[in-house]
Amino acid sequence: MGMNVSSGGKKGGAIAPTMNVTPLVDVVLVLLIIFMVVTPLLNKQLWLNLPKKDDDAKNEPPPPDADKPVVLTVDGKGAIRINQTEVSRAELRDRLTRIFAARADKLLYFDAADDAPYGITVEVMDIAKRGGAKGIAILTEKLGG
Repeated sequence: MGMNVSSGGKKGGAIAPTMNVTPLVDVVLVLLIIFMVVTPLLNKQLWLNLPKKDDDAKNEPPPPDADKPVVLTVDGKGAIRINQTEVSRAELRDRLTRIFAARADKLLYFDAADDAPYGITVEVMDIAKRGGAKGIAILTEKLGG
């Protein structure tokens, strides 16, 4: 335990203490195993900036010349729609690129059903970002109508 004493190898028979590193190696290996087990369990984070609910605003209809917002939805079966028009995943990026090329604002409203597949939902948001959306607003309430 503690320190080992070696008497060989030095001139004059001097005693040279050597440190036992086995407990240090044991502790380091236990810490390595703990970190290897814990690391995959760490949560990945996705930061969202949600707008505050404006209670003071009246529900006035938008002016007739205002552009209709671009609403991208994913339903429970994984079907993708842009403003209620069904679109395949292959043509989604091209359609969004054409839509945003003609618009001054590059804002996309995104709505996913509660039972929509998570993988498809994240992939659709990624395609929308690559399709030209500068901002993606997550809808927190159901659209009326």
